[in-house]
Amino acid sequence: QLQLVESGGGLVQPGGSLRLSCAASGFTMAYYAIGWFRQAPGKEREGVSCMFNSGGSTHYADSVKGRFTISRDNAKNTVYLQMNSLKPEDTAVYYCAVPRVPILCPGGNSLRTSDFGSWGQGTQVTVSS
Repeated sequence: QLQLVESGGGLVQPGGSLRLSCAASGFTMAYYAIGWFRQAPGKEREGVSCMFNSGGSTHYADSVKGRFTISRDNAKNTVYLQMNSLKPEDTAVYYCAVPRVPILCPGGNSLRTSDFGSWGQGTQVTVSS
């Protein structure tokens, strides 16, 4: 059974950094694209970043471009989201997900939640002084 587990969230001051992890079980992550999404209170879930299964192509929402970096360690069956220069508006629950067409990042820099079929439980990121 495909399962995703996020970790690494927490409370950080503005300008700080966090690295989120998305650990997979039940499937080989190397064969799948992985997306990161976030949902702030009272807002819709939005796409943040995505990496193709090959690891060579990445996409970022404009709001995080230049600050966030997605990467993967296939040996650990884990995808990461390095978040630098964090802002209060980055506060949200962050989720990783597998697209319904496993090898693609549908929507590119504008990911759509409807294109993703398997989700983790999320990890809370709070950016506050």
